[in-house]
Amino acid sequence: MDTYRAEAERADIARVDPERVRAWVEGWVISRLASPPVEEEWGFSFDVGMSRQVTRHVLPEADEALVRKLTETFTAPGTWLKVMLPRETVRPWMAAGWDFGDPGFLMSTAVRPVSAPVPDGYRLRTWTRGGLTRALVVTADGTFAARGQVAIPPGTRTAVVDQVETAVNQRRKGLGSLVMRTLANAGAEAGAEAAVLGATPEGRALYESLGWRTESPLTGLVRNPSAVPAV
Repeated sequence: MDTYRAEAERADIARVDPERVRAWVEGWVISRLASPPVEEEWGFSFDVGMSRQVTRHVLPEADEALVRKLTETFTAPGTWLKVMLPRETVRPWMAAGWDFGDPGFLMSTAVRPVSAPVPDGYRLRTWTRGGLTRALVVTADGTFAARGQVAIPPGTRTAVVDQVETAVNQRRKGLGSLVMRTLANAGAEAGAEAAVLGATPEGRALYESLGWRTESPLTGLVRNPSAVPAV
């Protein structure tokens, strides 16, 4: 967590490119089958439609006044805010009844075709439907090993990587890198020149090893499902 705090504070110094955030939002809603994003004066809103994440609001340029206003205004359980600021900055601004989600980072990289050899003993399958390309790695007997997916919103040249996962017993075998390179190639083939993703602190090391850079913290605020209005 100390590493996360230090990196977040450094990333917070630079202003995040709003168009990069827009691309991430537009790709994320494709990846998660969420509703089309609605542009607000302060960012973007869209419905996710899950019990613990009903609606999400993304704030590219949050400040104290905005966070205080929105956390006081949005009181429905399962409402999320995503801000490009460290937890330590946002914590004093949150209204009662809000908690933090897992820490994360917004990351980006240039996209170009790369070699993606499949290790012996594994099989790779990719398929595309509805603007979303998925990559699946399985063992010789068909057991799940790794996966990931990439969306390229229409009219953009930015690929959005999402849902990258490696089975616990399959880690440190190059499978995460295989998935990432496969998704990068899919993005390049579709005309993308850049890619963005939301990374966990654990996943960030893999992405950095592949040339990704941190753009900003990606802090989630969630209206606690058990929260009740303060008296």
